[in-house]
Amino acid sequence: MTALPKHKMTVDEYLAWAERQEGRFELFGGLVYAMTPERAEHAKIKFAVQTALTEGIRRARIPCHMLPDGMTVRIDAHTAHEPDALVYCGPELAGSAIEVPNPMIVVEVLSPTTRHIDASAKLAGYFRIASVHHYLIVDLDQRIVIHHRRDTGDAIATKIMGQGSLRLDPPGIELAIADVFRA
Repeated sequence: MTALPKHKMTVDEYLAWAERQEGRFELFGGLVYAMTPERAEHAKIKFAVQTALTEGIRRARIPCHMLPDGMTVRIDAHTAHEPDALVYCGPELAGSAIEVPNPMIVVEVLSPTTRHIDASAKLAGYFRIASVHHYLIVDLDQRIVIHHRRDTGDAIATKIMGQGSLRLDPPGIELAIADVFRA
């Protein structure tokens, strides 16, 4: 079992530490937290979301890339998250990259242990990153997608969808809600 550091770390210190560890972690306010094991349904829905994003990119024929969980998104000097899926646009990252500096879409699939964090601290944190235009929270229990979108100025618009299609513009991807829950 990995002993978690008790001292506060910067994201750079955390990334150097995390590369030598087994398991998955996140950094909040300089403190390292272990991520809990996932349930099968959670893993299936994550895969469905990742697949829907990849297919949406392919259909739109845009120079964007989907990455699954495991990639780090730096919020500030002492906070870094690993979303369940993300999309960034432009040139592909190097194969050795562990951090995505310019995500455009970030996705979290709710679990019982992260529900409150995903809907509050991560929501505020992700939108501190100028490149983030969309934050999707996938709620397995209610079978809905909560779409937070960067709007005019500093405003964030929210739409809750249980059916139909969701347009993520920019970059120009369309997702069917049914595909997100196809497991």
